[in-house]
Amino acid sequence: MRRLIIFILISLIGDSVASQSAGFFLGINLCGGEFSENNIPGTLNVHYSYPTEEEVEYFYKKGFKTVTIPFRWERVQKELGGELDYQEIGEIKKVIGWCSNKDMQIILSMHNYGRYKKNGIEYLIGSYTVSRNDFADVWNKLVNAFSGSKNLYGFEIMTEPHEMQGFDWFTTAQQAINSIREADSRNNIIIAGENYAAAESWYQYSDNLKNLKDPANKLIYTAHCYFDIDFTGKYVYSYEQNKVDDSTGVKRVMPFVNWLRENNKKGIVGEFAVPDTDPRWLSVMQVFLKYLSDNKVSANYWASGKRWSGNPLSVYPLAQNERPQMSILQQFGTGVTTHEQPINTTVGKNITNSNTVSTAPNNIEVLPVFPPSPPESFLFLPGTVLLPQPNGGLYKPAPAKTTTTDKGVRVAKYNNN
Repeated sequence: MRRLIIFILISLIGDSVASQSAGFFLGINLCGGEFSENNIPGTLNVHYSYPTEEEVEYFYKKGFKTVTIPFRWERVQKELGGELDYQEIGEIKKVIGWCSNKDMQIILSMHNYGRYKKNGIEYLIGSYTVSRNDFADVWNKLVNAFSGSKNLYGFEIMTEPHEMQGFDWFTTAQQAINSIREADSRNNIIIAGENYAAAESWYQYSDNLKNLKDPANKLIYTAHCYFDIDFTGKYVYSYEQNKVDDSTGVKRVMPFVNWLRENNKKGIVGEFAVPDTDPRWLSVMQVFLKYLSDNKVSANYWASGKRWSGNPLSVYPLAQNERPQMSILQQFGTGVTTHEQPINTTVGKNITNSNTVSTAPNNIEVLPVFPPSPPESFLFLPGTVLLPQPNGGLYKPAPAKTTTTDKGVRVAKYNNN
């Protein structure tokens, strides 16, 4: 009898380790607050803007329960060590309030990549110009400023830190955690991995983050995962040129999921996306989300927002037309049903990855239902976007890449060997 009890306890612990979290949810990044990196701090509603109530309403109706609000450090605190800019804080609080009315949770995400721009020059956190104390200071003030918000899921202290040189990200993150916990023990703290938070290189660049200490034990780790050939999320090449198949997303995210399981950590994929330029990308995303859902690792799509609606990755309606990615995302939302029809796919192949440490699942199951096929009159061509009616079926070139968001200026995260 005693042996049976011990076996049951071990089994329960094993299930807990495998799940990493209480359950899967699908969220959305509502971008805009981090736009115009070349105009820092810039002018609100000219160079950048925060989500509108209309955007919140749209994604609420689509079944999304979590919204990420990106922002720039230089805008919420215009002088290092100084007081917060309460006009900026007020704009963010508006969005939090709209989401609270819809019972939607908020992630506040600092989009500075481990840097602070001063007089047009970016300085690494930890350097003489931008100290770790400065970073800890701003987060202590931010959590105090938002302490009255009841629908916060967590604070993502920095998105995509990379090439931190001698100023290691682990030490910087630990100091920020300590500072946050002086003011807040209730909310989650979300820690991005090094090397742009890349999921595939998690063991190589971010394994030491497992040693971070949080007195409240509410750390959540976040990785980003894109499916194009250079891992950047730019998707500048065709589907064929990117050399992908339905299993690509799963293979890339497996190291992160395995790491979570091995270390009994909670995690979320903070960014992923596919373009609307070829319907085969939809199948890649579908298999990817099925894998995350099975492993109870949540995910936030990148991205939406009116200012970004012309981008092929955006899931905000273009001239009131639904984006094709939405049919897949709704399958994994809560309480939302879609009219599914089979699509051509070759899911179910064996998946292996010699770079992973843990044994990965041997296959990926086919979902029982699939999204509707694109109308026959629509031609998904690389580098194009769908025109609104009455010109349905005709295409124009996709908008040129700009520097209004980090996706237009990032380089490859690591070699594709």
